[in-house]
Amino acid sequence: MKALNQLPTTISAAIRGLFSDPQSIWADLVMTVIGIIMVIIVIVLAALVLILLERKVAGWISQRPGPNRLGPRGWFQTLADALKLIGKEDVTPAGADKFIFKVAPMLVFGLPIMTLAVIPYGMGLVPVDLDLGVFYFLAISAVSTIAFLMAGWGSNSKYSMLGGMRAVAQMISYEIPLIFSLLGVVMLTETFNLNKIVEAQSVVPFIVLQPLAFLIYVIAGIAEVNRAPFDLVEADQEVVAGPMTEYTGLRWGLFFLGEYGNMTAVSALAATMFLGGWQGPEFLPGWIWFWLKTGILIFFMMWVWWTFPRIRIDHLMHFAWKVLLPLSLLNILLTGLGIYIYQLVIGG
Repeated sequence: MKALNQLPTTISAAIRGLFSDPQSIWADLVMTVIGIIMVIIVIVLAALVLILLERKVAGWISQRPGPNRLGPRGWFQTLADALKLIGKEDVTPAGADKFIFKVAPMLVFGLPIMTLAVIPYGMGLVPVDLDLGVFYFLAISAVSTIAFLMAGWGSNSKYSMLGGMRAVAQMISYEIPLIFSLLGVVMLTETFNLNKIVEAQSVVPFIVLQPLAFLIYVIAGIAEVNRAPFDLVEADQEVVAGPMTEYTGLRWGLFFLGEYGNMTAVSALAATMFLGGWQGPEFLPGWIWFWLKTGILIFFMMWVWWTFPRIRIDHLMHFAWKVLLPLSLLNILLTGLGIYIYQLVIGG
């Protein structure tokens, strides 16, 4: 089992051994490129699997079969959907800002790749190990707000514009309690490095010390990725499909891939910050523990989607500013008091 746990490190060392100087800048560059390529593969495969899994979960919750025609038990349904999107015509609305219209879905798909590049997937398995990993993750994920606004503005559609403005209001509102919920963990570890935060949970995961912060993060995270019951960005009864209304074919598919990429990124950060990351009992390798924890959180998001109804926009904003924000500030206060009392006891 130790060999499986260290398998990524062994492979990395073998690749570096191909260079005359394993620690040279060229070796570091090659390893970084390989890491980024692996992250892209993870995003694409995760989206393909999660699309099918969501349909299966939806069928299970609503007591219906779900996909069951293409392939054994419908497992080829996602591939058929991908081929269908490839074959669809790429339509650009008259009067649209073509550059903004075409760049927006690329940003929505590309940003989760950039955020997942700093997540530690296992022992020594970090594509880019940044000292400001938490700060970087939050900064890059916040840019997705601009991507949705670009899609709404560039489409030259009233429905798309309204959906884009909703996205801005919702995502900015829920980003604040989400960021504050992570401050408790940063206060405990005194670092923004995600790898060091995982190592600090070798004895007890931070969900035990920060249960309120974990609850706030999960709720705000669901709202950040525009999942039900917070999917007001594309409420079909009101704004058709929001910023995605005018998109067709592969460009619409990039929004879909981006949604599942963001789900994976938000769940991966929660597993890293609160659930111990790749830490776990030794009967499974660390990288398997990481994906198990991430997968459980993704399943929870799917369960919430198909269980709770969509809430009203005014209730959505009220919940962010008058419930989650005060609770996140309270958690910071309680964490500070706990650290102060702990230091007094240790110092005494």
